[in-house]
Amino acid sequence: MDKNPALLATVPKHKSEKKEICNAYTLMHALEVCEDDRLRLALNLSFSCSLRIGELLGLTWDCCDVSKEAIETNQAYIYVNKELQRVTKEAVRELDAKDILLIFPEKSKTNTTVLVLKTPKTESSVRKVFLPKSVAEMLVEWKRAQEERKEILGSEYTDYNLVMAGTFGYPMGDTLIRGALKKLIKEHDLPPIVFHSLRHTSVTYKLKLNGSDVKAVQGDSGHAQVSMVTDVYSHIIDEDRKQNAILFEEAFYAKKNLDFQYLRYGVPHRIPYRLNHYEKVLLFHGLL
Repeated sequence: MDKNPALLATVPKHKSEKKEICNAYTLMHALEVCEDDRLRLALNLSFSCSLRIGELLGLTWDCCDVSKEAIETNQAYIYVNKELQRVTKEAVRELDAKDILLIFPEKSKTNTTVLVLKTPKTESSVRKVFLPKSVAEMLVEWKRAQEERKEILGSEYTDYNLVMAGTFGYPMGDTLIRGALKKLIKEHDLPPIVFHSLRHTSVTYKLKLNGSDVKAVQGDSGHAQVSMVTDVYSHIIDEDRKQNAILFEEAFYAKKNLDFQYLRYGVPHRIPYRLNHYEKVLLFHGLL
């Protein structure tokens, strides 16, 4: 073609969708009332490690270090290097099984799709994520229960080394986890979130707790671009916005006297010369 006919087209404006998250109080309540051990572990792993559901379901024990020594020294971690996906058989054939590590046995020959373990979609998705001590201990207990089940079932258990394995060792489809979450929400009248919301919630609270260290959060979440963290996942929580108003009221309008000392990070410091009120406010907040 001599020229691109699409050059004169009017491009529609992009409208980004609001990503729903649940606050920490709602999540902690959900975990307290959850009686499904598998779902509780899935929720904790996704939240603490910023995992996509495919990464969660594709996690294997050889990529987990939850040894006693690692937990005691805060070095326990998981290594994300694959994901579970359901793909069409046609796609597997056309791509000649490219990037596929394992194709799981079909439960029905009439199915047009298969479950596979594949490499992540981007290089940045391959990452090590350190575990909170409580979540590491949950994994230890989960593995112990899994080993007991394997011993009881014997040859009936097919071991694929999956963390989130089904009763007989086979991988769990994401519909099972999503369905369990929907049931939990309905039974306890929780906000209608989807499982992927936990990843958004995870990134949001990590940004809040670490003082907006975007690179550290990007490392945990596996995003290729920092902008994906700052533009899409860093949700503003209402409590923070209310706190902004309170801080402005106390600092500027109430005109609280900072005098010659101010506190920053909980440590008193001496102001070497007299400042006016607004200079003291800026210094107090690290802006001077």
